[in-house]
Amino acid sequence: MSAGPTTGGFTDIDRQHWMLRYLPPWLRPYGRLARWDRPIGTWLLMLPCWWSVALGSGPHLGSVIGWGNLIGWMALFAVGAFAARGAGCTWNDIVDRDIDARVERTRGRPLPSGEVKLKGALVWMVVQSIVCIAVLFKLNKTAGGIALLSIAIVVIYPTMKRFMSWPQVVLGLAFNWGALVGYAAVTTPPTLSWATVALYWGGVSWTLVYDTIYAMQDERDDSIIDVRSTARRFGDQPRRWLTLFAGLAMIAWLLAGYLADLHPIYYAGLLLIALHFGWQIVTLKPDDQADCHAKFLANKYVGFLLTAAIVVANLT
Repeated sequence: MSAGPTTGGFTDIDRQHWMLRYLPPWLRPYGRLARWDRPIGTWLLMLPCWWSVALGSGPHLGSVIGWGNLIGWMALFAVGAFAARGAGCTWNDIVDRDIDARVERTRGRPLPSGEVKLKGALVWMVVQSIVCIAVLFKLNKTAGGIALLSIAIVVIYPTMKRFMSWPQVVLGLAFNWGALVGYAAVTTPPTLSWATVALYWGGVSWTLVYDTIYAMQDERDDSIIDVRSTARRFGDQPRRWLTLFAGLAMIAWLLAGYLADLHPIYYAGLLLIALHFGWQIVTLKPDDQADCHAKFLANKYVGFLLTAAIVVANLT
């Protein structure tokens, strides 16, 4: 996968990504506005939904019907995550368009570069939001209500970097909300459990790991324009803080397994996740933008490993 810079220096924009290559030229900037060239955000938003769907489907797995329901719900949440992430990124770029124009990595995005006008971006956000609403109508009232509660967090997130050094916490609250929604969607009667709450808070801590690494890419520019982040807050001790939040994620996910009475094989999956966290933190090069970007992308494997651990534990 190639990713040539558009303005010089480091950029994570990939104009040749296959999801853009086959679109009509007029649609490609809108695809980039929704980050179709960078599906990692969809994975990170979708995987917490899959954790809770897999956890709630546990009593029914092992049968053809159980597998069919699980796959069906996973597909529905994949569509929802794809649309919600696109709408969220569009909103983020609308709010941040002036800041993005001043950051090396983001100045080539559609709004600061002038490829998309503000009115077009707003319409595009509404279109994607309509898809999200359609997915909501497939959920029961409890799950739909829980999902709607996340809107306030999504709306305020882009402004947090102007006022606090911990905007990654707000992102974590929003990005892992699916860990609550999925379980309520598949259980009868619809409910939450303490295990899903533990999954959720583990996900929030995980977000502080991967999004701090992500923010390291912009640390120099952010310091100039006074955009705040945990990458700047942690200063010259990022590994100590990343280890703390990776440890908190592991504790929460261990607690989730205990509360859900999952088979011990689940903990083998957590061991693999712990090793993955260790690899990320030990080999991280905070001053190397390409390495930070690669480590950030690698976090999708943490989410997949946790999904697989829950599914296998429910089958054993």
